[in-house]
Amino acid sequence: MLNTVAVLSDVHGVLPMLDAVLAEPEVRAADLVVVTGDHASGPQPVDVLDRLSALGERVVLVRGNADRELVALARGEQLDVPDAVTTWAAEQLSPEHIDLLAGLPHPITLEIEGFGPVTFCHGTPRADDEVVLVDTRLERWAEAFAGLADSVRTVVCGHTHMPFVRLVDRRQVINPGSVGMPYGRSGGHWVLLRAGGVSMRRTIVDVDAACAQIVGESTFPDRQDWVDYFVRAAASDAEALTTFAPGDDRHAAGSRLVRCRSSPQEQVSPRE
Repeated sequence: MLNTVAVLSDVHGVLPMLDAVLAEPEVRAADLVVVTGDHASGPQPVDVLDRLSALGERVVLVRGNADRELVALARGEQLDVPDAVTTWAAEQLSPEHIDLLAGLPHPITLEIEGFGPVTFCHGTPRADDEVVLVDTRLERWAEAFAGLADSVRTVVCGHTHMPFVRLVDRRQVINPGSVGMPYGRSGGHWVLLRAGGVSMRRTIVDVDAACAQIVGESTFPDRQDWVDYFVRAAASDAEALTTFAPGDDRHAAGSRLVRCRSSPQEQVSPRE
C-alpha cells in the first residue's frame, strides 16, 4: 500500500519545469511519482523521456493522447495534428523512446493509504482525449465514469492543463494541472496525495531562465514563440475554459462522447 504519491501531468517536453518539480522535497520523498500523460510532445522530448526513465521504479507513466499521437507519427501514420511541435517531436524520438510510449498503460489503478483504489488517467478513464472540466455537468461525468468499479472513489486526470479538485456524486476528482504548459498562471503544477488528503502544489520557477534554457538547448524551429506563449502561461484559465468548453458537449441535447481534436495545446494557441 502506497502512503504518499506525487502526481504530475502534461510535462509536454519542458525539461526545466520537470526538473524543478522533481527537485521538490516532497516529490523526492514520495513513495511513487505518477505522471498522467502527455510527456514528450514539446521542445525537449528526448531529454524529458530520459529524465523520467531515469527514475526507474519510482515513476509510473500513464499514456496521454499526445503520447499516442507521437507513436503513430513516428511509425509513419498520417494524422491530422495541426501543432508543429508534435510532428517535430516525433522525428526526434529513438526506437527505444517510441517503444516506451507505445507501451504505456491507460488508465491505471493503484491502492493508496486513506484513498483505497485510485484511478489515474489522462482525459477520462474511458478515453485519453476526452474533455472534462471543473464545471462539466454531472451527466457527462456519469458517462465518463460508467465503467469504473464502485470501489474507486478517487479519480486523477490531466489533459486540460488547469488544476482543480471537486466532488462528482461522492467521487473525488483531481486534476493536478500542467507541469510544462500551464493555463492560468506560470509554474509547475502538481498534486500530493497523502493519508487521504489532497494538496494542490505549484512550483514557482524563474520563467525567464527556464525559457532561455529551452531556447538554448532545443532545436525546434519555433521554440521562442512556443515558450513565450506556453511556458509563460499567456492563456488565462478563463480563456482556456471558454475554448475547451465545447469539447465537453455541455450544450448537447443527448449524451455522446466528444474528444479533443488533438493535443490540448491546440485548443488554446497563440494563433487563435
